[in-house]
Amino acid sequence: GFPVQTIGATSLSLASWLYKDPADEAVPAGNLVDDVAEDQAAVGEVGEAVQVAAPIVPYSVEDILKDGCFLERPEIDLLLDRLRTKKNLILQGPPGTGKTWLAKRLAFALMGQKDDSKVRAVQFHPNLSYEDFVRGWRPTGEGKLSLADGVFMEAIKAASKDPSARFVVVIEEINRGNPAQIFGELLTLLEAGKRTPNEALELCYPDADGKRRPVHIPENLYVVGTMNIADRSLALVDLALRRRFAFVGLEPRLSPAWRDWVVKECAVDPALVADIERRIAELNDQIAADARLGKQFRIGHSYVTPAHRLEAGDTKNWFRQIVETEIGPLLDEYWFDAPDEAQKAIARLTQGW
Repeated sequence: GFPVQTIGATSLSLASWLYKDPADEAVPAGNLVDDVAEDQAAVGEVGEAVQVAAPIVPYSVEDILKDGCFLERPEIDLLLDRLRTKKNLILQGPPGTGKTWLAKRLAFALMGQKDDSKVRAVQFHPNLSYEDFVRGWRPTGEGKLSLADGVFMEAIKAASKDPSARFVVVIEEINRGNPAQIFGELLTLLEAGKRTPNEALELCYPDADGKRRPVHIPENLYVVGTMNIADRSLALVDLALRRRFAFVGLEPRLSPAWRDWVVKECAVDPALVADIERRIAELNDQIAADARLGKQFRIGHSYVTPAHRLEAGDTKNWFRQIVETEIGPLLDEYWFDAPDEAQKAIARLTQGW
């Protein structure tokens, strides 16, 4: 996470320089990161210190596609373009359309490299507050309270210290919390046109030293949110948030790219993959045509994309299990007032198998 940006008085560079005194005993590579604070302190005393740079792994749109994204290249380019311009992007869609999967990969592609230290992930939920996300009082080990920054303030500080790099906060289920209450005054500053010191505002809570310093969200901090639009228990996003984010809908993608991926990477039987696609497509057509449901309740491709390679001859058994334990219960929930309809739809999925 971002804490590597704030160790000691020296700000770490993009390559996260790790210092090692050659006079010391050899240390296993896995311990170097843990000892970075001591190593940084030692570098002032040992003139011969050796710098060892953590390798930078480049990441681009091509890598998103190689990882198994079923969107077309121009669609991913559009997502990145909107994120660069608007600074804030929400991926919305039915369950199983790869929103979470894509969010972090978009962050890496935006930065041009796979660097987890510049991406923070948080999930909104009804119990999350401004004090958790921005700044608030926290209990200490001594039984007292101290002011502590939340994930978003840590991201703001890290991005401010390294303006040449891009930082991303990924917010899962952004509509499960109350964004206006969680962001507080920073909701105003999220706007792309207000990312300057001139627009800075004072927070509800002062800094840890008791002083009030105006805060602004830097240009190089981006927000990617995900939103499930099929959950009836969630309220619609308020207009203040909606105006500050670009919204992009993700849909079920049972496409040639999906077929190629599940056959080559997941060992799904090539003779059955078209049949699985047809069965899910027919179910989605039925869901979309139902006035009680609609397009936002369709079944996403993630449900029928195995996480691991299947054993030979296991495709039918795998699909039956998915229908029985994942898709079936979801359809029972969808048609809770018409159980017969749900049972018929479930039976059609595995008919003849």
